[in-house]
Amino acid sequence: MRSRTLTLLAATVGAGLVLSACGANTADSGSGNSSQSAPAPGGAAAGGKVGVILPETATSARWEAFDKPFLTKALKDAGFDADVQNAQGDVQKFTTLADGMIAQNVKVLIIAAINGEVGAAVARKAQAAGIPTIDYDRLNLGGSSDYYVSFDNEKVGQLQGQGLADALKDKKGAEVVMIEGAPTDNNATLFANGQKSVLQPKFAAGDLKLVREQAIDNWDNQKGGQTFEQILTDNKGKVDGVVAANDGLAGAVITVLKKNGLNGKVPVTGQDATADGLMAILRGDQYMTVFKPIKEEAEAAAKLAVLLAKGDKAGADALATGKAKDPKGNREVKSVLLEPKLTTKDGVKEVVTQGYVKAAEICGGDLAAACTQLGIS
Repeated sequence: MRSRTLTLLAATVGAGLVLSACGANTADSGSGNSSQSAPAPGGAAAGGKVGVILPETATSARWEAFDKPFLTKALKDAGFDADVQNAQGDVQKFTTLADGMIAQNVKVLIIAAINGEVGAAVARKAQAAGIPTIDYDRLNLGGSSDYYVSFDNEKVGQLQGQGLADALKDKKGAEVVMIEGAPTDNNATLFANGQKSVLQPKFAAGDLKLVREQAIDNWDNQKGGQTFEQILTDNKGKVDGVVAANDGLAGAVITVLKKNGLNGKVPVTGQDATADGLMAILRGDQYMTVFKPIKEEAEAAAKLAVLLAKGDKAGADALATGKAKDPKGNREVKSVLLEPKLTTKDGVKEVVTQGYVKAAEICGGDLAAACTQLGIS
């Protein structure tokens, strides 16, 4: 993705990380049905309604399990109704949901778009109707949203690159495969840029060798596994480390490594601190993940939306002191950029302690002893 100036706002927007939901990675229900929060007693909330459109549930449970309840609660606590809907990966549905919210004249529209094109189109419609928009988690290139809330996604990639470099530091010339996210997702570009900022000098120096880098359309885990398997075959079964852009792709890579008797021998990166990813780390099949406390992101977006709904642009600007580059739109977007955390085996307990994953989800069976050793209960 692109470079940006990171301004950490934990002190401003962090309200603590004591969470009531389950982890950023498992949902209580697989239905993924979109829903609207109930109005405050006695009718609509005094502040009005804020619209939120989330992208999907197929590749990540985070949207329904975490973003939705965190956004709903933060907006409700501020005196606003939250109309939180999920487009289920359907571009037309995303557009239809947006049209409905615009017709309802929501005070602010928060959008985590399926792709940058539909996100930019929705933002233009909203702003033509006088509704401020916030790009959430993903910056829509060529768009018109005045604000953006996310984690520092280039830093996410840097942590992945550094994690792999650390794991391979004693293996000069180690052969590396990079399995990246969707080329239409600006975040995936940022992750890759961050990874390369760490790894490219090592490739140039011969400390590591890049076998192949491949982006995976739609973050499709099955396609990611198939692609990695073909790369491994083409390289005569040789691989020393794998950069996988998230835990889903990491899991697909690990499945292939298991088939070839290489799991646990080849460090694999990830992202999102999913239950599956954390279990793979505890087993030694995955080296690291990147933990992004979603509660911080949701609360920052809600706080920004409330300021905009109240017409407090100065307050919004004071909160969004970071900058994100939009090369397609040749502009800089005012941003709230939060800090991700590199998580290896020793850091799994923190994810559990903060409530994003329950110990019962990851500590059963063959992992009971590992959890006991790490004090996870």
